[in-house]
Amino acid sequence: MGNADLRSLAAIEDIAFEDTGGSVIAVDAHNWLYRYLTTTVKFTRDEAYTTADGEEVANLIGVAQGLPKFFEHDLTPVFVFDGAVIDLKEKEVAERREAREKREEKLEAARQRGDTAEIARLDSQTQRLTETILTTTRELLGHLDVPIIDAPAEGEAQASYMARQGSVDYVGTEDYDALLLGAPLTLRQLTSSGDPELMDFEATLDHHGITWEQLVDAAILMGTDFNPGISGIGPKTSIKLVTEHGDLWGALDARDEHIDHADRIRDMFLDPTVTDDYDLELTVEPDLDSARAFVTGEWGVAADEVNRGFERIEESVVQSGLDRWT
Repeated sequence: MGNADLRSLAAIEDIAFEDTGGSVIAVDAHNWLYRYLTTTVKFTRDEAYTTADGEEVANLIGVAQGLPKFFEHDLTPVFVFDGAVIDLKEKEVAERREAREKREEKLEAARQRGDTAEIARLDSQTQRLTETILTTTRELLGHLDVPIIDAPAEGEAQASYMARQGSVDYVGTEDYDALLLGAPLTLRQLTSSGDPELMDFEATLDHHGITWEQLVDAAILMGTDFNPGISGIGPKTSIKLVTEHGDLWGALDARDEHIDHADRIRDMFLDPTVTDDYDLELTVEPDLDSARAFVTGEWGVAADEVNRGFERIEESVVQSGLDRWT
């Protein structure tokens, strides 16, 4: 998820959805989906998205509720899914799993107490992207003819690469690491109400008078998904250190500090594992009848939880006269 302290370094401004119309956006699928999944679980009754055999597919409600925003604002979404977990990130994944297990213990205790408010809060926090959730999400996107790209490693890195290549106009994610991955323009808060935020890579570098490499170096000093930061080094100090000493190693030498695998971590952002093997078919023709049948018929999701979402997509397509989507 990146270090939230990066926000204080980033050039971020509000942008109206009207200013993004007609654009293509590469969405960090896991990041986007997880946010809708947790929100759905927190505010929707369990029986609305639980199958007869106990399988939970709250993601289908989340997709139906979240996807219309793209159609309504004339944005063509391309969902980029994660591939293999990078080995240096395995520790963070393990730590997140341990934290989730502790929350699951608290959740069970809340259930035994009958504490409904605490149950809702903890249930949303213990969600994870299961194989069923990922598979059914992809199938639903298929019914809606939304393009899907499989990243060889991190979806956000692939999306950022596609934006740098000019294949898409924006990256869509809440993760500030898009900045470190060189995404030229990132739209944030796509899962929130209202207009999004625009995070501008070049404007960030210009503001601090630094290079992409120095931005990554500053982030490593602060701490990333791949390493803990150096104690006492925050955003302002990290920029000062890399500016004064040139790069990460100069800054570390000046503080007599060391970061394990520093060169590899640097390359994770500057030269991540990505692929050019993608073909964007952007003639989107949603099949709403098959999408409804898949969600409510095949998976038994309550129709009243998804009908309005599908109606919004249909209204957007009709209003546009299919000019944008075909």
